[in-house]
Amino acid sequence: MPDSSRRGFSSAAGLIQYYDMEETKSLKINPYIVVALGIGAAITVEFLNWRLV
Repeated sequence: MPDSSRRGFSSAAGLIQYYDMEETKSLKINPYIVVALGIGAAITVEFLNWRLV
């Protein structure tokens, strides 16, 4: 089987390649935690801005 059949879809002259495999070594973070941290950071910044003005 040729090597070209094992590669995923490529675009932009081969600069970007998309693979069907999912990365298993990456850190998995629940999206709700990311949103909660963003809201918490925004509240903290606004509170500090209010206290320092």
